Amino acid sequence: MILVGALLLSMPFAHNGDLRFIDAVFTATSAVCVTGLIVKDTPVDFTAFGQVIILLLIQLGGLGYMTAVTFLAVMRKQKIGHRDRLILQESLNYPGMDGLVRFLKIVFSTIFTIELVGIVVLTLRFWADMPIAQAAWFGIFHAISAFNNAGFSLFSDNMMGYRGDLVINLTIPFLIILGGLGYLVLLELYHFHRRRVLRLSTHTKLVLIMSSVLIILGMVLLLSMEWNNPKSFGSMSVYDKILAAWFASVNYRTAGFNSIDFSTLTDSNLFFSTFFMMTGGSPGGTAGGIKTTAVALALIGVWYTLRGDTNAHIFRRSISPYQINKAYAVIFVASIYVVLSTIILSEVEHLPFLRILFETTSAFGTVGLSTGNGGVLSYSALFSDAGKLNIIVLMLMGRVGVFAFTIIIVGKAVESRIKYAEGKVVI
Repeated sequence: MILVGALLLSMPFAHNGDLRFIDAVFTATSAVCVTGLIVKDTPVDFTAFGQVIILLLIQLGGLGYMTAVTFLAVMRKQKIGHRDRLILQESLNYPGMDGLVRFLKIVFSTIFTIELVGIVVLTLRFWADMPIAQAAWFGIFHAISAFNNAGFSLFSDNMMGYRGDLVINLTIPFLIILGGLGYLVLLELYHFHRRRVLRLSTHTKLVLIMSSVLIILGMVLLLSMEWNNPKSFGSMSVYDKILAAWFASVNYRTAGFNSIDFSTLTDSNLFFSTFFMMTGGSPGGTAGGIKTTAVALALIGVWYTLRGDTNAHIFRRSISPYQINKAYAVIFVASIYVVLSTIILSEVEHLPFLRILFETTSAFGTVGLSTGNGGVLSYSALFSDAGKLNIIVLMLMGRVGVFAFTIIIVGKAVESRIKYAEGKVVI
């Protein structure tokens, strides 16, 4: 998908001016991995055809390859094999095989409904500033980009021109949140609302609580650290400060739209924001990162370990040690990838460490936020070809998933039939 997208973007009628192939690959990767980092200005450097290609790549990347292909097969009434069902189950994070195809159809109808509502609202809002045809295209592009947590925009300054606009600052964040919750959670909430489900699952409760806590905590940190910063929030009204903090906190969660210049934030805020970007969204949705559930399980495991209790549980449900250990592993491996990439880039590119850390975390979390290159492009635009390739790999890693990407490299372990005596290690 990335290669085909890069080849199409390289066509003379897809871009304006010169476009190096590495930049075409970078743009296609950022779109397919729904990241939003840019080394070319989307509305200026790409023609209408190029923008359509980017939007299609975003939609396909948000859905996932197997989800899109299987849905087309279902629509053509082709039989779905057992192997394809297993892959689809994994890509959708669906708990079982029963009702998988039906769930897929519901996923597509949900996506269509949410994106359509977003398109209508955004089109009506943009219509006040531009002709109806252009407003419709801007509404379609930004609604799909928001729901798929991509962060691509047809405004060179992204959403900075709409910093104080209530409609934009509510519509885009809610599209981002719905896309990042995961299809399983959306379906369960719908059934719960219709009273077809009497109790929300442990997974859904953890996703909702962690998502809410992270958004509120992000807002609090931004407001407390930037309130009097003359470069960022200092000159804004109280109303604009709250809206900007809300918008930025939601976009920390793998979306990448920005209504403020992130290069003006304090070093403390840039550092703390990397934790939010690493966490990302929730499983089975359009978001990247190590996922809210992994962080929640790790925190639960730490809490019960410190208490000396081996029976970890939440909401009157036990959590298996394997799940907690898997969460630890995901966080540890993801941290290794990001730290190593940051060290390599800082040594090769000779640029400020903190800004490179922000960029690598944004790439791995498929966020798309950036401190910028001094203009309208991402910080990655300053990198060499080797540096851009590093960011491309990180975006792929963040979208494919830590476990899947690592298994591709090291291979899957063969379960041993031998069990050794327990060894005692002092901690």
